Amino acid sequence: MKQLFDKVSARTSKVVTRTYSTSFSLGIFCLDKKIHEAIYGIYGFVRLADEIVDSFHEYDKKALLEELKKDTWLSIERGISLNPVLNSFQQVVNHYKIEHDLITCFLNSMEADLTQQFHDRESFNTYILGSAEVVGLMCLHVFTENNKALYRHLKPSAMRLGAAFQKVNFLRDMRADLLHLGRAYFPDVDMTRFSQFDKLRIEAEIEEDFKEALKGIKQLPRSSKFGVYVAYVYYYSLFRKIKETSHSHIMSARIRISNPRKLGLLATTYLRHNMNLL
Repeated sequence: MKQLFDKVSARTSKVVTRTYSTSFSLGIFCLDKKIHEAIYGIYGFVRLADEIVDSFHEYDKKALLEELKKDTWLSIERGISLNPVLNSFQQVVNHYKIEHDLITCFLNSMEADLTQQFHDRESFNTYILGSAEVVGLMCLHVFTENNKALYRHLKPSAMRLGAAFQKVNFLRDMRADLLHLGRAYFPDVDMTRFSQFDKLRIEAEIEEDFKEALKGIKQLPRSSKFGVYVAYVYYYSLFRKIKETSHSHIMSARIRISNPRKLGLLATTYLRHNMNLL
């Protein structure tokens, strides 16, 4: 029975998520159980593509990504894939009627990582749209449970949240991206001369993204509000820690939030949510 394979597929995407991201895993855990599998399905797919372009250096990345793209569209068309992660993802796409343009946009950004090392403002905005904002929109389809009016209303905030998360990642990982992947994402910044002025300018942009994102989080259905807010709190805490760190240290060490600190943030966030203090 396909139901058994679907169950195995969902578990596989869950394992992928928990293995690669403790922050997102805790955020998903705080969502209503009825949407857990769908969000795991989205994250599993996104992580699969991201690992191809970021980690599989000893393989032909372009060929692997092309194969993933082909298999993704086939799985959506057929309603099944023997790749458990893709099988899980196609279920989400077909059930929640996720626009195929969002998937195309995401895959285009992943493909850009294979060849584009530096960005101007236009290419940076395009990359952020594909690598982060559309992922937020895929999740928003699940959060709003096919309520088209609510989806359209919350769409701008969901995009800003995805952008904030991605820019924090870029700021945190600047050194590793430059040294190990040869990439520099932020436009108009010479990474060999990264200054406090550069850092403050980037932080101001991220702060505005977080501010606009929070407006939408407050309007999410109860089934998703707490989980998304947990992810927001984790990333904003990481952002605050980065803000407190000098520009020179950012380029020499990776800033982290410890697991005990994450648990403390979870407890505080739970109290705020239950007291309607978001």
